[in-house]
Amino acid sequence: MGRHERKRIALVTGANRGLGFETSRQLARLGLRVLMTGRDEAKGREAAHTLASQGLDVLYYPLDVVSPQSVGAAARFGEVECGGVDVLVNNAGVMLDGRSPRAASAVLPTDLESFERTYAANLFGPVLLCQALVPGMRERGWGRVVNVSSGLGQLADMRAGWPAYRSSKAALNALTRVLAAELSGTNVLVNSVDPGWVRTDMGGSQADRSTLEGSDTIVWAATLPDGGPTGGFFRDRQPIPW
Repeated sequence: MGRHERKRIALVTGANRGLGFETSRQLARLGLRVLMTGRDEAKGREAAHTLASQGLDVLYYPLDVVSPQSVGAAARFGEVECGGVDVLVNNAGVMLDGRSPRAASAVLPTDLESFERTYAANLFGPVLLCQALVPGMRERGWGRVVNVSSGLGQLADMRAGWPAYRSSKAALNALTRVLAAELSGTNVLVNSVDPGWVRTDMGGSQADRSTLEGSDTIVWAATLPDGGPTGGFFRDRQPIPW
């Protein structure tokens, strides 16, 4: 089978639950082969088995996004064993300075370690994965990178609370802009998505969106046609202020 005829391969981080799990399901339903990644191997394999039992083409590979060695191993698996990663969904993330959007912290009492751990997962992990996988996309002339951000990272509406989380997502948005500009004209599209307030372990049970609703724009950005938008920030498939 010629390379242009093969299935697109998507790598989704934090795929064993919540938004990552639903995103994996929806991408596989669209005909992509999905490499579901996450730190917890038992839960990751169980999640992949659940989707595979529905007839979907998924597989699990262990990945800790804060570990360069782990990122390198997952990237090699995707590029060598799977034939190349075409879609990267940087979904994995943490909110350490406040357990949920209803329990915010403040800048002054937040310790530096919370900032460091938050940036490691929410920014440095995506940087490492982009560095490992985007060169292959550029070489093949097709790629989609989706950085799962948050409305809490919008500078246009930046307020008090969750300083580490907010600033890490604002930095992730900056990464989107810079990388998209560097890849202009390569057919590798890079966008940020705000999924909204979603009922996940992070969002809590009072959130107003299901994981299916939250994953919709992520999946849309992951499967944009050639000539689609790049360097944008989207909610409900519509551009929103940075």
